[in-house]
Amino acid sequence: MKTKSTMKKRNWYVHWILLALIVLSFGSCKDDNDGQEFNPDKPVAIASFSPETGGANTRLLLTGDNFGTNAANIVVTIGGARATVVGANGNYLYVVVPKKASEGTIEIIIYDDDGMEKARTTAASKFDYVMKRLVSTVVGDVDDKGEYEIKDGPFGNCGGIAKIGWLSFDPKNANHLYLVGDQTACRLIDLKNKYLSTMYVDGGLGGVMYRMRSISWTLTADSMVVSTWRSSTAQSNGILTRANAFKSSPSLITGTRRCCGSAVHPVNGELYIADQESGSLFQYDLETKITSSALFQVQSTDTDYKILIHPTGNYAYLCLAGKGTIMKSEYNWTTKAFTTPSVFCGDPSNKGWADGVGKRARLQGPFQGVFVKNPEYAGKADEYDFYFCDRENHCVRKVTPEGIVSTFAGRGSVSADNTVNGYVDGDLREEARFNNPEGIAYDEVNDIFYVGDTDNHRVRKIAWED
Repeated sequence: MKTKSTMKKRNWYVHWILLALIVLSFGSCKDDNDGQEFNPDKPVAIASFSPETGGANTRLLLTGDNFGTNAANIVVTIGGARATVVGANGNYLYVVVPKKASEGTIEIIIYDDDGMEKARTTAASKFDYVMKRLVSTVVGDVDDKGEYEIKDGPFGNCGGIAKIGWLSFDPKNANHLYLVGDQTACRLIDLKNKYLSTMYVDGGLGGVMYRMRSISWTLTADSMVVSTWRSSTAQSNGILTRANAFKSSPSLITGTRRCCGSAVHPVNGELYIADQESGSLFQYDLETKITSSALFQVQSTDTDYKILIHPTGNYAYLCLAGKGTIMKSEYNWTTKAFTTPSVFCGDPSNKGWADGVGKRARLQGPFQGVFVKNPEYAGKADEYDFYFCDRENHCVRKVTPEGIVSTFAGRGSVSADNTVNGYVDGDLREEARFNNPEGIAYDEVNDIFYVGDTDNHRVRKIAWED
């Protein structure tokens, strides 16, 4: 078994060509030796298989002798796990590699129509199974019509989630994942007890916590700071305390109107407030309760952006969803404030989807992001990659400290009309689809990403297969 953090993309068109050849051989079975029915008086043999390595959902072609043509009577196991038999044509079997096939032994069993075993054989060599990450669904119940209830309850009976604009783990409880969404409630996903509950309702227009946009934590982790887009007052951030179980009596802090995000500096503890109306960034001292004048303006007024601060506090990324751009602001440790940012990746005048470096990369709607330590960077000045939801591109992207942007997950199972959004679990790039993902959080201990798949009304998971 091999385990790799990055897998080389398999060349799908080769497998489709192989499948096409099998289909053609079905049609010609009357004219040659292919397509012969299983003969119980002859042995079953596996001559070869291709490819020789791969992960779950790899399309595998087996060649040999006396497989028969009735796929319903053929069982193929790989590493003891049952594979899906797509087609059989005497000398060929086309199967899909199952999950958890790490042991690698390929075995074929032929049954008759009564379910009695008639023959069995094992390949001389083992399939080299490679573990990989897959997208799956954690929570959210939505029917085939896209309809759902809003309710608390155990996973599988808790309804859908209206909006998931932000995800944040409780620093003191790794099993508690909080979420907020525009014009929805603050909710708790209890991963241990598999339960979804409501913590604080926004109260609607004029409510104390109307239109919650982001979550950050004070240095002691005893308080949750929730930014809100309140247009009628400058008190646009609320504090929910652990003492009140993050459920009631939020205290409001002076800041700006129409806040689109905020973040606490991980070292010095000051709060940074992103103001959509002016497009400016402000600093708020949680001890003195003083709000600074604008530190700088991000490109223009009426700019919706999120601030994500590096774990060291050395810099912050500003994700400008409407501009298709991520900007970078360095932290001045002398003045204890972030400085005027510059474009790090993406081009505000040319949005789209393209992997690349810096301004040559094309983004559509960068939203929440998370810093993830990369062991390959050990000893370097910056040891973190940045993973972020690219909302209108329906995917999760990654950008390195050098500004190299790549697509990490989503936009798979592309249909004939080139539709890339939808709801599909599976391989990160070949199968998985999202629909306007916005929130993302990372479990460092278990190496799991959680994605707020907003328009699928579900929280998805990106994790190594079990």
